[in-house]
Amino acid sequence: MCGIAGFIDKSRRSTSQDLVNMTTVLAHRGPDGEGHVVFKDLPALLGMGHRRLSIIDLNDTGSQPMYFDEWCIVFNGEIYNYKEIRIILEAKGRIFTSQSDTEVILQSFDEWGVKAVDRFIGMFAFVIVNSKTQKVWFFRDRPGVKPFYYYFDGELLLFASELKAFQQHPNFEKQLELNAVAQFMQFGYIMAPQTIYKNTFKLKPGHYIEFDILKFNYIEHPYWKAVDYYNQPKISISEEDAIVETEKLIQSAVDYRMVADVPVGVFLSGGYDSSTVTALLQSNRTEKIKTFSIGFNEPGFNEAPYAKQVASHLGTDHNEYYCTVEDARMLIPEIPLYWDEPFADASAIPTMLVSSLAKEKVTVALSADAGDELFGGYSKYTYLQNAIKKTSIVPKGARKWTADILSKIDPGKIPYFKNTYNFQTRYYKGLALLEASDIMEGLSSIAKTFTNQEINALLKRPVLNLGLFDNIPVVEEKYADEISRLLYVDYQTYMVDDVLAKVDRAAMRVSLEGREPLLDHRLLEWSAKLPSELKIKNGVKKYILKEICHKYIPKTIMDRPKMGFGIPIVSWFDIEIKNYMDQYLNKTFIEKQDIFQVEEVAKITSNYLQNKNENILKLWHLIMFQLWYKQWMS
Repeated sequence: MCGIAGFIDKSRRSTSQDLVNMTTVLAHRGPDGEGHVVFKDLPALLGMGHRRLSIIDLNDTGSQPMYFDEWCIVFNGEIYNYKEIRIILEAKGRIFTSQSDTEVILQSFDEWGVKAVDRFIGMFAFVIVNSKTQKVWFFRDRPGVKPFYYYFDGELLLFASELKAFQQHPNFEKQLELNAVAQFMQFGYIMAPQTIYKNTFKLKPGHYIEFDILKFNYIEHPYWKAVDYYNQPKISISEEDAIVETEKLIQSAVDYRMVADVPVGVFLSGGYDSSTVTALLQSNRTEKIKTFSIGFNEPGFNEAPYAKQVASHLGTDHNEYYCTVEDARMLIPEIPLYWDEPFADASAIPTMLVSSLAKEKVTVALSADAGDELFGGYSKYTYLQNAIKKTSIVPKGARKWTADILSKIDPGKIPYFKNTYNFQTRYYKGLALLEASDIMEGLSSIAKTFTNQEINALLKRPVLNLGLFDNIPVVEEKYADEISRLLYVDYQTYMVDDVLAKVDRAAMRVSLEGREPLLDHRLLEWSAKLPSELKIKNGVKKYILKEICHKYIPKTIMDRPKMGFGIPIVSWFDIEIKNYMDQYLNKTFIEKQDIFQVEEVAKITSNYLQNKNENILKLWHLIMFQLWYKQWMS
């Protein structure tokens, strides 16, 4: 795990010091070493910088930038099957000078060109240049575990693992993208390829960019698409065979992610996903796997006792830490610093804490994200199925007519209901569900903290309402049922730009490498073809994953209500919320900022202060945006 940054500058005004500055702010991603190179004999100035977190080949032979003939690379991530690829290349007569996976990438590109990436099992974001062809390639791994940002204004291209590196370049124009502001306010994160800045983008998962230095332009290509595996007929397979094959794939994925020259541990929440990963790791090993959990004193949020019970049953070396209010309060200001575009997922706080706990004993920690998106773990899936089934009984024309009439009613004036929790937002979401023609429109409506009506009232200028489906290919209905389509969208949106961004920044904050076995691309390729009845069976969510887990951990230990990895925002942060409101949501600040309508912000803050049943997430999104704005735009 590392940090990369650099530039391609047509004007040739960039300097070596600019490159050093860009990589220095990424030191938390790679504290073990740094390297820089500026190619001055190309049609445009090319700078490539690297910060190293040593995981494989701890010697200097693994340092970057790394060279092979006319190739040069800076690389963030791991290629888990690099030893197998190396054997193939050695059989072709190639000789290696290091034990690193980075050199395997270089020689693979020299042998197979861009098709080399099809052989890689891993997580990666890398930049590789061929000085002979005068072309540069930017790659991001298939599910999007590793981040990759780029900025392009026609004269200058910047790239980096985190947006903060761009602010170190004197020619980066920092302009707010209001469409992205709206998307953040609605969803709590910003979806690829958008970022919070104009002319600045996230490279989409499973894509690469080919940049022609001479022509100074680029083309973006997909090399892997999740939709291709959902756009296939479901396979006919027995439940027993499906369980066996799924377990084999997960076992392979977790074993690959134990490849390291440093200590490795596991985040163990006590839920099915992390318990399954831990069980498969520990079952084949005599040494005790180190496991790490965060606990809370609030019963509704505390899974630590369950994690401890699972660890005891499996025989792991278990470590836990109970998060206090003081811990959480101290970390709020760090969210905008490390998530350097607005981010509102409050579970970033316990994720930072469990990463700090793990870093005390290991350099690599496995996380078990994506179980819900692969195997149907979220309650919203069955909720949406039931809701759409009920509304579809009424003819579409009648539903639209009813919704049009109800939309003219101010929910704030409806007796009794206006004082119930978050009634206005639930009212508008209910209208959207009523009008929804299918389950996908239903998903879009319930995913938004602010409805379209509310966001248009909140912002001072018109914006595009960027939805869940605007930048991803569509699954064909003839191949995918409702559950499959829901899983696909969450895998391509929420998982990438919320969950994975959360884990990456929290772990990298303390120079810990996070690995994601359930995001092995082979698992998506397999699970997409499985019948949905094996994912949600008779109301049992993640059925196939649970059956695997029960082979190793008794059902009596595991069978309990699902808990989210969240924190009690209101009870913990009431004082902080009021202080932030005073600082960043007052009339003077809002008017000077010139983004939000003063009256709408005042309405949200007033409802909170008067203890009305306002959706706390609306206020939380506003505050997290303002903290980010103060950090990076002031």
